[in-house]
Amino acid sequence: MSSQLAGTPVLILREGSSRSKGKEAQHANILAARIVAESIKSALGPKGMDKMLVDNFGDVTITSDGRTILDEMDIQHPAAKMMVEVAKTQDNEVGDGTTTAVIIAGELLNKAEELVEKNIHPTVIIDGYKKASEKALETLEKIAISVEPDKKKEILKKVCMTSMASKLVAEHREYLAELTATAILSVAEQTKDGFKVDLDDVKVEKKPGESTTDTKLINGIVLDKEVVHSGMPKRVENAKIALLDAALEIEKTEFDAKINIESPEQMDKFLKQEETMLSDMVEKIAATGANVVICQKGIDDMAQHFFARKGILAVRRAKKSDMEGLAKATGGKIITNLDDMTKADLGYAALVEERKIGDDKMTFIEGCKHPKAVTILIRGGTQRIVDEAERSIHDALCVARDVVEEPKIVAGGGAPELEIARTLRKYAEQLPGREQLAVMSFADAMEVIPLTLAENAGLDPIDVISELRARHEKDEIWAGIEVLSGKPKDMSKANVFEPQAVKKQIVKSATEAATMILKIDDVIAAGKTKMPPTPPRGPSEAGGMGGMEGMGEY
Repeated sequence: MSSQLAGTPVLILREGSSRSKGKEAQHANILAARIVAESIKSALGPKGMDKMLVDNFGDVTITSDGRTILDEMDIQHPAAKMMVEVAKTQDNEVGDGTTTAVIIAGELLNKAEELVEKNIHPTVIIDGYKKASEKALETLEKIAISVEPDKKKEILKKVCMTSMASKLVAEHREYLAELTATAILSVAEQTKDGFKVDLDDVKVEKKPGESTTDTKLINGIVLDKEVVHSGMPKRVENAKIALLDAALEIEKTEFDAKINIESPEQMDKFLKQEETMLSDMVEKIAATGANVVICQKGIDDMAQHFFARKGILAVRRAKKSDMEGLAKATGGKIITNLDDMTKADLGYAALVEERKIGDDKMTFIEGCKHPKAVTILIRGGTQRIVDEAERSIHDALCVARDVVEEPKIVAGGGAPELEIARTLRKYAEQLPGREQLAVMSFADAMEVIPLTLAENAGLDPIDVISELRARHEKDEIWAGIEVLSGKPKDMSKANVFEPQAVKKQIVKSATEAATMILKIDDVIAAGKTKMPPTPPRGPSEAGGMGGMEGMGEY
């Protein structure tokens, strides 16, 4: 980038920098964002396809989860990276609808580019989009169905089943939906502002082996740890559990200390003293009536021996998150000082048992009376299936939490998007000037969801959309596409429901991403710093992203 000043070129940016301006920059950004949206379009809905993603190390991920696909793709283009951020925001905020949000953002940009070609200024389009998104949120609020408290579990199951319908575990969704709905309801806590759910209270453990239907919900916690000593009981019923955040070891002194020992008797005394200290620690714990000890830090070999002699089951080096979960599940208190420990600090579980799961031993703490923390143990035929089941269950837990915290739902199958489009077209007629065109474009962009659902199900999208538009004009607000039967239906009768919170977040994040990319008219890129030559890539990396590596070239 240089400028002529009295015949002398003035260099402003350093050598190797590049700059694109105006429509050229806008076109490049919109194209990059649209390519990202196109790449995950085929993954939408129950008839969507899965993607196989191979990273630099040759590790394989098979998924149809929008966020995971975009995370695994090595995207270079800055505008395309914004689309990845849309998916991340959607996932962090409501946990589902990542693919939908990215597809709508891509379509909003596509429609905006058509308006830019007609010489409509981007700021006019942005104003129109903002008005349209406000109207869309208003429409969602108007059409949402409130969840009755007595039907909460039934609705949660339906919402979870809808979330899992597009995933690899779809055939077992009814069974898994029952587990996730029960898990969320058992950890939901009532506050003055309604119910609150902390997803950290639902621990998800996974172990390959058996099949997906062997996934279990445990009213307590599963620790990926084994019992520390072979002489200890492997099963304890009516467990009184001590939760310790203190090392059952002889601490080293914090300052350098030397002990002068002049005779074997002194040496013996010194070792006996250590033994006595460890024995005292074990006695203090046993005196409270504890028969299970879960320790966050280490347990000395000698202390393990004393525990085994007293028939106490002990586990060491439990994770901090597991300790907090155990405190919630068993009602016990985490103790940092053994001297202050009392019987009232102990937690309770009906059963603590070490079981062999696959090749590993795990400790199950089950049958807690009023657990405020539970565990879902996922099983599956292969590691890939277990990983995808974990992602699916995470999405299902999130949508269940959304409904518990904000008890409003909408039917799925593209019905809310079509209703928003219809409302926006009517609203656009009242607007003066060019903003009207932007609102109409927003309405068209919303219809990309039922269109894509129809395409992915192998149906004729134009026929489907025409019929659905006609039904919505007759005030059938829940008319959507039921892809499993391939026919337009009343989606509320087809039991396809989604949280209103997910739909609201989709509209917000897609609009903001589209308007942000639209507002850019100048891209100034610094010159690349010279990197040392990279070693040649292996064969598994060469085909890495299955043709997706060209993403960053736009």
